[in-house]
Amino acid sequence: MTRLAGKRAFITGGAQGQGAAEARAFAREGAQVVIADLNEDLGRRTADELGAQVHFVPLDVTDKASWSSAVSRALDLMGGLDVLVNNAARYWTRPVLEETEDSLDAIFAVNLKGAYFGIQSVAPSLIDAGGGSIINVSSVAGMVSHIDHSAYSMTKWGLRGVTRAAAAELAKHQIRVNCLVPGAIAGPMLGLSVPEDQQHDADTWTSVPLGRVGEPEEVAEAAVFLASDESSFMTATDLVVDGGSVGVR
Repeated sequence: MTRLAGKRAFITGGAQGQGAAEARAFAREGAQVVIADLNEDLGRRTADELGAQVHFVPLDVTDKASWSSAVSRALDLMGGLDVLVNNAARYWTRPVLEETEDSLDAIFAVNLKGAYFGIQSVAPSLIDAGGGSIINVSSVAGMVSHIDHSAYSMTKWGLRGVTRAAAAELAKHQIRVNCLVPGAIAGPMLGLSVPEDQQHDADTWTSVPLGRVGEPEEVAEAAVFLASDESSFMTATDLVVDGGSVGVR
């Protein structure tokens, strides 16, 4: 498959879960990929498993110097960049009256400031390439309210706002900036792993009209679309992958 042939992608939080699924799908479609993650052992192992066109670079998304080093290394490895996927995130649930300042700072630093640094760090390379695609991974918690999700929701709503502002500013450089908005997806972040016989049990997943949680690969396919030329007239928008939990209420 060659939907991303010639593309060079930088995926944060790519060592496992949804990020690893995105890296796998991008490589399958012909892209070169850099997995950037704080977990060096797992990141290198994932890159090795995905083949010679997938590389690993260490990255702390909360640190601008780390971004500079990681992007420089990616440019050395691939010769340029065409796609950024801001996938790295932190997640927890806590009542609004119990959230602490330190915790707010920690989740803000990764989920929102980290993605902002990513745009600042990678956009110059996309400009040099004549354009490209930035995909910010938000969440349905950034579109609707959930109990005990105030801190996480704050960052994911904010990321949708950053997406629109960046899209407006970068359009003149032919850089598209969109939000990928997953719902409940199986994987390490949410700790969701549903037995096969429960995948379509509507009583188990009553908040999802399709009656199941999503798989990381289903989000990855949407990311492939946003990275590809198939979405060439899409920017400043949300692509929701949630089994209908937002749209059917």
